[in-house]
Amino acid sequence: MTGLRVRQRVPELMDDPALDPAEHRRALVGLARLNRVSDSAGVLWPAIAGLARELKRPIRVLDVATGSGDVPRKLLARATRAPAPARALEVAACDVSPTAIQEAVREPSGVRFFVHDALHDRLPTGFDIVTCSLFLHHLSEDEAIGLLANMENAAGRMILVNDLARSRFNYCAVWLACRLLTRSRVVRFDGPASVRSAFTPQEALAVASRAGLAGATVRSQFPSRFLLAWRRM
Repeated sequence: MTGLRVRQRVPELMDDPALDPAEHRRALVGLARLNRVSDSAGVLWPAIAGLARELKRPIRVLDVATGSGDVPRKLLARATRAPAPARALEVAACDVSPTAIQEAVREPSGVRFFVHDALHDRLPTGFDIVTCSLFLHHLSEDEAIGLLANMENAAGRMILVNDLARSRFNYCAVWLACRLLTRSRVVRFDGPASVRSAFTPQEALAVASRAGLAGATVRSQFPSRFLLAWRRM
């Protein structure tokens, strides 16, 4: 666990284009289980519901780098139990991986899924909120700045980024969770590697500032996460 004071980008198996699709799908299932236990959708939901109450109309959400789409599906499920206007949430989600999108559409939902490279192609506009979960740590600082700028262009009102926070405690917690909750060798390697690659909350705030997100805030979230939030003024 040496070196956690300094960010170390560790190549993750999930990012390998040559990863076997069956192995990729098993990893996506494992990640969805980790997201469910850590309530990734619950990290994002209060801000989404709050904006819906404030604007008194349905909110359009785009989830970037969605993986198997478990987080946007959970958001939509929460919306069905919420009072109006949050109940009428409209959700779309994209990922660069066709394998991930194929897995996402296997489960029927009201989410619109599509393949899109958010690092190199401009995101579609017309959304109130653009979200991203557990992707920022995959990126170099320059790539993270580019992604946040792309999200800002697509977000009419708000950006929400839910990601791992780098620390010794979080490394141990993620290592243990990955062994208890999944047998995927990809997730068991990538989970701890992700914490080594992750930004601290302070580093994430500096990246947001460089991306032009003036007034962004970062708050720690249990377990092992932070939420970066930016609101258009």
